[in-house]
Amino acid sequence: MERRGHLREWLGAKRRPPRDLAVAFGGARRAGVPSSNDVRVSEEDIVRAILWIAAAALLIAMAAPTIAHHASAPFYDPEQRVEAVGEVTRFVFRNPHSFLYVDAPGDDGEVVHWEIEMGAAVSMSRRGWTPETIQAGDEIKAVGQPSRAPGTFGMCCAELTRPDGSPIQP
Repeated sequence: MERRGHLREWLGAKRRPPRDLAVAFGGARRAGVPSSNDVRVSEEDIVRAILWIAAAALLIAMAAPTIAHHASAPFYDPEQRVEAVGEVTRFVFRNPHSFLYVDAPGDDGEVVHWEIEMGAAVSMSRRGWTPETIQAGDEIKAVGQPSRAPGTFGMCCAELTRPDGSPIQP
């Protein structure tokens, strides 16, 4: 036989709620006789509801990083490609994005300071990257999407190689 109506016991209540609360939440009670609006909840129902709520919260928490992350198109132009061949001045290996700073000669011969946005360090490390994969002073070639901000030299989604086209091996 299924045990029903043990909510008060499960919650640790020792007595019935006052009559006015019983009327407000349980329907019209007269002389302690439950009305047809009273609902009995079993302990199993409560546990089942708690498990469903926990599962929903877990799914929401797992989806949050995906929802929170942004696309690169508002900041970088996916229809254009730029190239920078120069010397690495700094490699910042961190979350949420790693950055590579490269000094390369511009069209006019002046040095251009490129800022190349890369993936998260946690994702890159899964592919074998470390903070030592690229060092200051390394010569590098980067081809990627240019920044949409006028007058800046930013790049995203870059393919990185050595100047001769050989791949950078993490």
